[in-house]
Amino acid sequence: MKHQQHSYFLPVQQYQLHIRRLLPLHQPHGVVLMLHGAIENSRIFYSASGKGLGCYLADQGFAVYCADFAGRGRSLPHSSSGFDHSQQQLICQDIPALIRHLQRAHQQKIHLIAHSWGGVLAAASLCRHPELLSLVSSKVCFGSKRRIRVQSLEKRFKVDLIWNRLGPWLAAKHGYFPAKRLRLGADDEPRQFLQDCIAWIEQDGFVDCSDGFDYAAAAKQIEWPHLWHFVAEKDRVLGHPQDVQAFIAEACQQQAKYTHLGKASGALTDYDHISMLTHPLAVQDHFPQLANWLRSLTVG
Repeated sequence: MKHQQHSYFLPVQQYQLHIRRLLPLHQPHGVVLMLHGAIENSRIFYSASGKGLGCYLADQGFAVYCADFAGRGRSLPHSSSGFDHSQQQLICQDIPALIRHLQRAHQQKIHLIAHSWGGVLAAASLCRHPELLSLVSSKVCFGSKRRIRVQSLEKRFKVDLIWNRLGPWLAAKHGYFPAKRLRLGADDEPRQFLQDCIAWIEQDGFVDCSDGFDYAAAAKQIEWPHLWHFVAEKDRVLGHPQDVQAFIAEACQQQAKYTHLGKASGALTDYDHISMLTHPLAVQDHFPQLANWLRSLTVG
């Protein structure tokens, strides 16, 4: 392992966001902020043993910051304590605070890397706060979609039954969605965030659940940073290529690089929604490609 890890907390409003900082052993040549998706936390990107995309990029010389969203991971307080948090708070408060915090610390543009729903929230934050665009060099998404329109038995079970029906019932009963305890996800979700997320997955318009802000319209007015979207061959529901492509079009990101991670497209294996970030072969496959691309943008 060619990097050092430690944790610290960023105060935002009346809560604290946990950040895992992964620093190379020499002067970093780029800064990366990693944002996780729903019912998970930042551990999707790193491990104490040095596995994961965050660790790989730190070993390649990047300063990497893996953030836990409010109420998740090691952020304080946790949603299981009764702490509630909305999607709009993430978009308008937390993500801007993280971006500005890293820009102040390093005095350079940052690279945003997001998994699944984190990519939607990051896009929404940049649409709502276009002043942040001058602080961002690139945005990379793994399996990020805004709506789930693909139909299958797996979708009916995971999305229609568990997420859309069981999730709100459990959240009303417990005050939060206890996904981790029930082994339905890697982490729990605040009640309001769950409701907001369900609304976006189901509704046609890319508009804010709280005040009706039109993110799709705002996306047409901004100049996006460098973009790269990854999809996985075996990602048949949570980041299906058709739904990812629909999100790219909706967010006016047609200029984005687009990579399909499957054997038929030249990858070493057929990845899925999680394994595209955790599979051992990724360090020989798309991780080096991404590191080289980020390095070229930092140098350029």
